[in-house]
Amino acid sequence: SSWYQYRYLSPHDDEHPFDPQLGAHWLPVDQYTGGAEHAVMHLLYTRFWTKAMRDLGLVNFDEPMLRLRNQGIILGNNNEKMSKSKGNFVDPDPLIERYGADALRCFLMFIAPWEQGGPWNDRSIDGISRWLNRAWSLVMLEPEHGNDGQDGAVHQQAVRRATHRTIKKVGDDLERFSFNTAIAAMMEYVNDLMRLRDTAAYNTAAWQEAMHSLALVMAPFAPHLAEELWARLGGSFSVHTQTWPRYDEALLVEDQIELPVQVNGKLRDRILVAATADDATVQAVALANVKVQAALAGKTPAKVVVVPGRLVNLVVK
Repeated sequence: SSWYQYRYLSPHDDEHPFDPQLGAHWLPVDQYTGGAEHAVMHLLYTRFWTKAMRDLGLVNFDEPMLRLRNQGIILGNNNEKMSKSKGNFVDPDPLIERYGADALRCFLMFIAPWEQGGPWNDRSIDGISRWLNRAWSLVMLEPEHGNDGQDGAVHQQAVRRATHRTIKKVGDDLERFSFNTAIAAMMEYVNDLMRLRDTAAYNTAAWQEAMHSLALVMAPFAPHLAEELWARLGGSFSVHTQTWPRYDEALLVEDQIELPVQVNGKLRDRILVAATADDATVQAVALANVKVQAALAGKTPAKVVVVPGRLVNLVVK
């Protein structure tokens, strides 16, 4: 166990510990993850072994791993470390049978910050399952409603902004091992796309980019679902051999905001307006919205309340 990372390079070599050319490419190990208890066991021994190999001229570096990250522990429902002897361990098979492996995998990443861990609580796995189903429906199902009549270019831009914002956020979080916040960002992304599916942005180049990007960013988290979505989208084999999508810095700057529009306090739809739009412009966009017009049923609002950056409320008597 003190030098397995070397032997893994050449497990069938009967003459050398490992192939020096492979070692020059793969060593030292970029990232080691494990429990803190390994510090005085495996890590101590593998560091000694590497330094001995260095002194023998077998390697030209001092440390076996470039970076160490210690993960937290998922505790049992009694807040103690899971073990068979304590009877507080969780059998994953029933959860996999009910929800699927991807849902359980994402749940374990979402349950707590990776480096902290926390007590087991499977109640929120239903929310993870719903999110995965919504992601599936985005790709596989047609919109329930038609075009809402708003400017298609505005909504296409909104789709692209949501896509590029999510690519950056999930990529940055992966580098930090912040899996729970990455999943939260993808949940928000799916919600944004569900709202924008019923607009003129649907089935445009921006929408197709969003669908492909969704499969790509989900791949490290829900590998089976992402692979299937990628295939249904006509992607080349396989989603797991693709490069990470790139984002456009210019699209990360918000020049538009989304505002809920209420009629007598009841949400009717959401509109996209320029972040610098004045109250008169916001009011005009709200009144032109198809769903808002249907809710007004031909009546003229007695009062229009625009709360800048927050909402629009139309009062009808």
